[in-house]
Amino acid sequence: MNARQRVASVSVGDGARSTVATGVAILDHLLAELADTGGFELHLEIAPGEPEVEVGAAGTALGEAFAPLLGGNGAPGRGLGVVPADEALAMVVLEASGNPLVASNADLTATRAGGLQTDLAAVFLQALAQAAGLTIHVRLIEGEDSQHVLSAIFKALGAALAQACEG
Repeated sequence: MNARQRVASVSVGDGARSTVATGVAILDHLLAELADTGGFELHLEIAPGEPEVEVGAAGTALGEAFAPLLGGNGAPGRGLGVVPADEALAMVVLEASGNPLVASNADLTATRAGGLQTDLAAVFLQALAQAAGLTIHVRLIEGEDSQHVLSAIFKALGAALAQACEG
């Protein structure tokens, strides 16, 4: 997928003005929650394609948009978010290390979120980490319902990114 097919911008501001169109409804919802929790204004558009490709493209586009915010204006480049979503509780710790890595104890492969044949969170986080040079640790502390687990992970990611981008 080339740059014309994916467009992303992120700025610190009112997340209520975010627009997200990835072609995967559940991912659109999760990214809106990420933006709202992190206080980001997020604009992301991905050209239609296979859902798994769209999820990866969204992670890459968002990583490319966040990269300058993570290292500029005295931003610490590291952050922590611990956020609930109903019965689920997730923690995300990240660092702009230049060493892309995702370490997670949450395996959502069997959930088929959004009709995907793969773990939506894992595919998205891997692409985000690669594009932004992030080391990301995800810990699912509690949670049974896959919707709530995904929501808690993405909200915790938003909180961690907000902290990492503070200038």
